Amino acid sequence: MNIKKMLKLGVVLALFATAACVMLAFVYSFTTDIIEKNSQAALNEALKELFPNADNFIDIDAITSPDPSVKIETAFAAIIGNDNPEGIDPVGVALTVSRASYSGPIKTMVGVNTEGFITGVKVLEHTDTPGLGANAASPSYFVDRANGITFYGQFAGKKVSDPFAVKDDIIIITASTVTSRAVSDSVKAAALAASTWLEGRSE
Repeated sequence: MNIKKMLKLGVVLALFATAACVMLAFVYSFTTDIIEKNSQAALNEALKELFPNADNFIDIDAITSPDPSVKIETAFAAIIGNDNPEGIDPVGVALTVSRASYSGPIKTMVGVNTEGFITGVKVLEHTDTPGLGANAASPSYFVDRANGITFYGQFAGKKVSDPFAVKDDIIIITASTVTSRAVSDSVKAAALAASTWLEGRSE
């Protein structure tokens, strides 16, 4: 193969590589936007589940976890009306927290109202075993079938000061103590963090 043919082949390959890179960049940009929109929609849906009467959710900061094993990822003040939370008192706080579980981190959203009660819990992400730890997020897995109470549903209505202790005031997922404890610890830490933030606003 002479130099002219080699150069021609090199140019063709370079053009193909450039076109492929452009296409990959376009696909990445397109799918990233879709993923972000879907994530935001899922977040908004979860927030409304925890505070159905709230009109707005506003990012808040200066809120810390009392448990070093539980990381606070996002925090929102639930507002009735569209005012800034500095203008009126929020009706509660919703936190997204993450903690190590059996197969990896488990991400949970927890709502706490101004009276110090859990308004609800939603397991957002996990990698735990299907049929076992994965039941933490299942709407068809009941810890109290007679009353239709799911694993995550048992937290609603609990007081921030409750123990949140597995096999005590928390019914565990069968054969999944690690996952049960991960969620319970997450809810407890989120409840205490939210309660502290809300109490700080009233001082």
